[in-house]
Amino acid sequence: MKTKPKYLKLYEHMREEITGGTWAYGERLPSRRQIARDRGLSVVTVEHAYELLCQEGYAEAKAKSGYYVAYQAEEGFSAAPGAPILPLPQASMPAENAFPFSVLARTMRRVLTEYGETLLQKAPNAGCEALRSALSRYLARNRGIRAEAGQIVIGSGAEYLYGLVVEMLGADRVYGIERPSYHKIEQVYRARGVLCDLLPLAQDGIKSDALRDTAASVLHITPYRSFPSGVTASASKRREYIRWAVQGDRYIVEDDFESEFSLLRKPEETVFARADNVIYLNTFSRTVSPSLRVGYMVLPPRLVPLFAQRVGFYSCTVPAFEQYVLASLIENGDFERHINRIRRQRRREGK
Repeated sequence: MKTKPKYLKLYEHMREEITGGTWAYGERLPSRRQIARDRGLSVVTVEHAYELLCQEGYAEAKAKSGYYVAYQAEEGFSAAPGAPILPLPQASMPAENAFPFSVLARTMRRVLTEYGETLLQKAPNAGCEALRSALSRYLARNRGIRAEAGQIVIGSGAEYLYGLVVEMLGADRVYGIERPSYHKIEQVYRARGVLCDLLPLAQDGIKSDALRDTAASVLHITPYRSFPSGVTASASKRREYIRWAVQGDRYIVEDDFESEFSLLRKPEETVFARADNVIYLNTFSRTVSPSLRVGYMVLPPRLVPLFAQRVGFYSCTVPAFEQYVLASLIENGDFERHINRIRRQRRREGK
C-alpha cells in the first residue's frame, strides 16, 4: 500500500489534536519553523499541512501573526454573517472537465470483448459485485470511507436513490433540507409524501438555530459546494451536524456531489467517515458523464439489514454493461487519473 505523504500525516495529526481540544478555539498554533524543527520535517511540508488545515476550516492564517485555531466544538456555533451568498450558475459539464472519450470508448470495447454475453444477464439487486468492490477500494483510497461491497447500492442517479432512502427510513419522518438546495431534492421527497423542513444556510452551512429547532429526524446535506449557493460546510459545522445526529433516532444523508474536484491537496473529508449513522450518496454525472445516470449509496452497517428488509427486493436500475465499464475505469486507474488531472488544472486556474 502506498505510504501517505508526510504533509498529509502531519495534517491528520494536527486535525485530531485540534478537534480533541489540545489547542483551543482562537489559540495561536506553533510556527511552521517550530513544527519543522520539533518533528524533523521541512518547512514546505509543514506549510502544506497548514494549507489543508486552513482550507478545511480547522485553522486560519493571519498576516504577519501566524496560524490560529478556527475550529470550535461548542454547540450552537455559526459563522458571523458575511457577504451575501451568491448562487452558482446552472450549467452542463464544462468541456475541459469531460472524461476523455477515447478512454471511455476503448474501455467499452474491451468490456464488450471480455464479458460478451454475460452482459445480457440481469444484475444483482444492489448492483454488480465488480462495481461495488471497485467502489469499496476506491472510497478507502481516496475518500477515507471504509465500507464493504455489501454496504454499497448502485442506482440510476441521485434522484432514484433519494427515493430509496425514504422507503428505507420511512415517509412518516420530517426531512430537513438546506435552503436553498438543488430543487430535485425537495421535489423527490415531497413526491414521496414526506414533510420537509427547509433549513436556511449561512456562510458555513445550515444555521445553528435552525438545526437546533428543527423537528426533522433525517438531515439531507450537501456539505461541498451546495447548489445553488456554493456554500461549503466548515469543519466545525460538519461536527455540529454529527452532534445533532447522535441525539435520538436520527440520520444524515450526505450528498457528496462533485467533491472529488475540490481544490484541496486531498479530497474533502466526508461526514460518513466521522459518524456511524450517515448515508453517503454520490454519482458519476460530473466525474464521467451525465448520460450514464449511475449513482451509488453507501449504507452504514446498522442500516444494511433494514435496507434488505424494506427495499432489497427492487431490481437494479443500471445495466450491467455500464456497471462493468465503470468498474474497469476505476480498477485500471483511468478514473482517478482523470480526477487528479482536473484537480491540478483547477488549482492552477484557482477555480
